[in-house]
Amino acid sequence: MFYWFMKNLIAGPILRTAFRPWVTGSENIPQTGALILASNHLSFIDSIFLPLVIDRRVTFLAKSDYYTTRGIKGWAVKTFLKATGMLPIDRSGGKASEASLKTGLGVLARGEVLGIYPEGTRSPDGRLYRGRTGVARMVLEGGVPVIPVAMIDTEKVMPIGKRLPKVKRVGVVIGEPLDFSRFEGMESDRFILRSITDQIIYELSQLSNQEYVDVYASTVKERLGSSSN
Repeated sequence: MFYWFMKNLIAGPILRTAFRPWVTGSENIPQTGALILASNHLSFIDSIFLPLVIDRRVTFLAKSDYYTTRGIKGWAVKTFLKATGMLPIDRSGGKASEASLKTGLGVLARGEVLGIYPEGTRSPDGRLYRGRTGVARMVLEGGVPVIPVAMIDTEKVMPIGKRLPKVKRVGVVIGEPLDFSRFEGMESDRFILRSITDQIIYELSQLSNQEYVDVYASTVKERLGSSSN
């Protein structure tokens, strides 16, 4: 109820008026049934504008760091994230990754829409990076279709490191559903997982027109961090 209230009566109308988001391909999203929205990731606000233009509720798996900030700011961030349908996950790997997978599968088991960023983190420079195979595992174990989604110009509205957004128009391009049911039962095959992930990333590159870089975005961020020290 709080999610609907925020999206339709408070935050939604304000954001639509200020940023005038445009969307194409909304007819590709079915009105019922579980599915995964696999999106490129240019800005923190991707998780805000994508649900805004989708008629159905979208649940994102957000890194748990967002939920650990203390004080009034921390409370405000946590309240906003919960209101917009984000669930905290631990991205440290190992058992944490399995817990994240279980959390996502729980959303799909309820017949809902799960939002995932295959790159695993925001792009450091606006280019599209190598996908993490967790999205492929989620697709196969959940037995659901995946719909590629390209966020357009969100990095211009709120670049990494900026606290306040600029008022610019943003866009959302929704592709056609991808069916990987032919790989059912093969979620332990790392070659299959890589193939599925690469196809999803390829579709994102076609929708977004981003330059593709065949390395992980997290690796590039680590290099940039090291070079600045």
